[in-house]
Amino acid sequence: MGFELTAEQDAFRKVVREFAEAEIAPRAQEWDQSHTFPVDTVLAMGELGLFGLPFPEEYGGGGADLTTLCVAIEELARVDQSMAITLEAAVGLGANPIFRFGTEEQRQRWLPDLCAGRALGAFGLTEPDAGSDAGGTRTRARLDETSGEWVIHGEKAFITNSGTPITSVITITALTGPAGAAPEISTIVVPAGSPGLVVHPPYRKMGWHASDTHGLSFDGCRVPGSNLLGERGRGFANFLAILDEGRIAIAALAVGVIEACLDACRRYACERIAFGRAIGANQAVAFKVADLAVMADAARALTYRAAALADAGRPFKKEAATAKLYASEAAVTATREATQIFGGYGFMDETPVSRHYRDAKVLEIGEGTSEIQRLVIARELGLPVT
Repeated sequence: MGFELTAEQDAFRKVVREFAEAEIAPRAQEWDQSHTFPVDTVLAMGELGLFGLPFPEEYGGGGADLTTLCVAIEELARVDQSMAITLEAAVGLGANPIFRFGTEEQRQRWLPDLCAGRALGAFGLTEPDAGSDAGGTRTRARLDETSGEWVIHGEKAFITNSGTPITSVITITALTGPAGAAPEISTIVVPAGSPGLVVHPPYRKMGWHASDTHGLSFDGCRVPGSNLLGERGRGFANFLAILDEGRIAIAALAVGVIEACLDACRRYACERIAFGRAIGANQAVAFKVADLAVMADAARALTYRAAALADAGRPFKKEAATAKLYASEAAVTATREATQIFGGYGFMDETPVSRHYRDAKVLEIGEGTSEIQRLVIARELGLPVT
């Protein structure tokens, strides 16, 4: 398969890059330091059409493919991972489950605002005691036959886009079968502001300071029975399918981070003078920059191969896990090496590589840890690993 971008995708890349450099880059440091979620900038991303990219035009989307979405995420990540993950989570975890598994009424109700970026969606999977073991959910939803409502009790943790001023819906996984029976996990859409939904204060995080992340509690939270998303009991299986595409998008984010480090280090290695010459004249530095270039090329090839397979309707589970595993771990290495190249300046918050370094670590954790990716790959290779 070929992985070259089309002329239209190349033109789109330029548009997103210009937007990111003009509207995000000048303020990224400020948002990082103040832990500010920039609503106006997110709304501007919506006006650019980013949140509707992979969805049909009938819902206000752009009718594009996953590859095009990856291009947008990559370009945002070059300047600010927080804005890149805001887009990735809103599309892949917020809107995509509704599009993939929702009824037409549910799509018409929620997708237009999500596609336009006027509203953000979130997905509540992780719980305090159920991270990589996402099937171990303890949140429970009981259908009240009298009122026809789901009554939800439980907690969710680390949920992106769940408490912004423009958050409209949070889709959650919950046990919906009788207590003591075999686990039956379903997905239910909980509108923001529903009685019994408690959004906890934002986390103080190592990185992604401008991204919105909260814990959630459900204390007798009631939503209509019609808010069941997809077939009852298929919630966990459906979410695993959503994760495969999300892993490709996270890989694209990592590609952007590596590219940012490569660009910054290439410039700095030519400009920084030590011992009477540019530090890039030293093999110790030059070889690090060369390694960054290799990581960028390899991560991009793996990421866009996986996206191309998904767009072609071909199996891509192993390729998605491979791309996510390599690109995320390479991004952590790239940001560490970039900080080393910048030396003392790299340790200062005023230098973007410092922010990239702090931000990158979670790429090895979110949407499936590196360990889970290796497990997926091993199973796809036919190994009897458990």
